[in-house]
Amino acid sequence: MFHDRARIRVKGGRGGDGSLSFRREKFVPKGGPDGGDGGHGGDVLIVADPDLRDLGFFHRRSRFEAKRGRHGEGSNKRGPDGDDVELGVPVGTQVLDEDERLLADLAHPGARFVAAHGGRGGAGNRRFATPTHQAPRLAELGAVGEEAALELRLKLLADAALLGFPNAGKSSLLRRISNAKPKVAEYPFTTIAPVLGTVEAPDGRQLTVADVPGLLEGASEGVGLGDEFLAHLERARVFLHVIDAQEDAEARFRAIDRELAAYGAGLAERPQIVVLNKVDLVTEPPAFAVDDPGVLDVVHTSAATGEGIDRLKTMLFALVPESAPAPVDERELADYLVYRPRPPQHRRFRIFRTPGGYRVRGEATEAELRAAGIKPDAVVEFEDA
Repeated sequence: MFHDRARIRVKGGRGGDGSLSFRREKFVPKGGPDGGDGGHGGDVLIVADPDLRDLGFFHRRSRFEAKRGRHGEGSNKRGPDGDDVELGVPVGTQVLDEDERLLADLAHPGARFVAAHGGRGGAGNRRFATPTHQAPRLAELGAVGEEAALELRLKLLADAALLGFPNAGKSSLLRRISNAKPKVAEYPFTTIAPVLGTVEAPDGRQLTVADVPGLLEGASEGVGLGDEFLAHLERARVFLHVIDAQEDAEARFRAIDRELAAYGAGLAERPQIVVLNKVDLVTEPPAFAVDDPGVLDVVHTSAATGEGIDRLKTMLFALVPESAPAPVDERELADYLVYRPRPPQHRRFRIFRTPGGYRVRGEATEAELRAAGIKPDAVVEFEDA
């Protein structure tokens, strides 16, 4: 089953605790503080992997937590940072928060987004030494990592996309022009998930073509298989609008065009090649007189006999410019596009370990103290930030 959506929960690793230590060597019975800092917690990153095709992995596992930083040690030894967790997703995956606000659009291979930052490591007691306080007996606890509930949505990246009514022959056409092997049958909605295929030219150039499930009137409002598959058309550079030659081609064309306009996202303005398919089943090629500036050409094909297939492939390579950018926002030329940057991590409180228990500077809730590892029976002092 093809999965283009998933919900996950991510948590950055907790920072390691600073060390409460004093130098103790022979002939130096009262050395100064030498507690090292704790390591930072690992981050959870989401990375666009060109070898992945869908989000199925996240339907088997949905919770991810990075490793915590190691504690600092004496002799000013800093604890190692915790290991990051990298989550691979297909290129074209969007990351949204719980309120469905777009956080990042991973539109390029290798693009990455920090989904949850790890907590900072705590300071060792040597950090608190001053000329008037040379033996500080406190060390800072590591901060808890960020936690977030996220939604992943995949929008396929393709040079061209096949669209049209169910049973127009899109899957058969994709089989003819590419290396894809979609299911083909003589009933509507044979295709229930997007399929990608690669079309290769004699000179070795390749194009990616997507076949999405057939649309019905009202698809932009959820009729039929719904509007979720229309999202996979957003990044296609050219549409191959497939129409059954036995039907009223002009009426079918206008019906689908209305759905593209109703959905928005610029789909109605995308260039189209109208493909009148199944011409082997009619006595003469049907006419198509729609005056639409978005229609680049009209081609008659038969996926059964191969008629018009070579012309369609030649036309496709001619109309899709080599190395042209996908039709997405120019700002996506960056590694990733952040619509709502995360605010900098602000610590409302700091927790220190002391010989008798803990000291909290600032305001912390009981839940936050428990998250920091403080047990209910521990001695806790509070002071103003």
